[in-house]
Amino acid sequence: MVRGAGIYAVLIGIAWCALAPVLWALSGSLKRDGEIVEPTLLPADPQWSNYGTVFELLPLGRMLVNTAVYAVCVTAGQVFFCSLAGYAFARLRFRGREVLFVAYLGTLMVPLTVTVIPQFLLMRAFGWVDTPWAMIVPGLFGSAFGTYLMRQFFATLPMELEEAAILDGCSTWQVYWRVLLPHIRPALMVLGVLTWITVWNDFLWPLVMIQRNEIATATMGLVRLQGQYHTQWPILMAASMVILLPLLVVYGIGQRAFIRGMAMSGLGGR
Repeated sequence: MVRGAGIYAVLIGIAWCALAPVLWALSGSLKRDGEIVEPTLLPADPQWSNYGTVFELLPLGRMLVNTAVYAVCVTAGQVFFCSLAGYAFARLRFRGREVLFVAYLGTLMVPLTVTVIPQFLLMRAFGWVDTPWAMIVPGLFGSAFGTYLMRQFFATLPMELEEAAILDGCSTWQVYWRVLLPHIRPALMVLGVLTWITVWNDFLWPLVMIQRNEIATATMGLVRLQGQYHTQWPILMAASMVILLPLLVVYGIGQRAFIRGMAMSGLGGR
């Protein structure tokens, strides 16, 4: 009992460290500007009008829709192309497969900031600067992490599934699409949720590529709420709560499959 109580105490402490900034931002979003530094979690007079002010100062609804469109497109592309590449690296036999896979994983060691300038030059050459294509195309065709995750899941499936499908006359595409892919749904959910969160929270790439509010993302809206000499912190925190809500909805819908996939992949520390 003592050991169990100690474990729960540690978990509660870790959970509090993660939730405290969110609770403080939620509390700050309901305060007046002068009350933001007061150490009170619940304001005496909640200012629900702060949330309405956010939409008056910014086209936040349009920004949320833009971000959702970008996230859906990139997530769909990542799940499809990473699963294709993962299947190829796990099941298909071709010369140089292991060397190519290790070289592909090596790209994970390259910092994101190193690739910003080359990608910007490519987008400018294509004429995609300040267009939605610049937000969708660079992340559409998979990633090294997603490919690695899919490969590990495909490698755990028994070869008998594939052999039986081939004996029944399935082509390589049919084996991938109709036989093996349904068995890695937890991995697809993990990759989908992680990709959605990454695109939703991305700030550096939209800051470089987007100038117009009509196609701006929600994270850029937070920056544009900050003034040069004065920032209305309650309004800024209210906007951050609005932007956080879709992430909670997405995770709430897929949490069971997401946790199962994390546990099966070993990403959860098991």
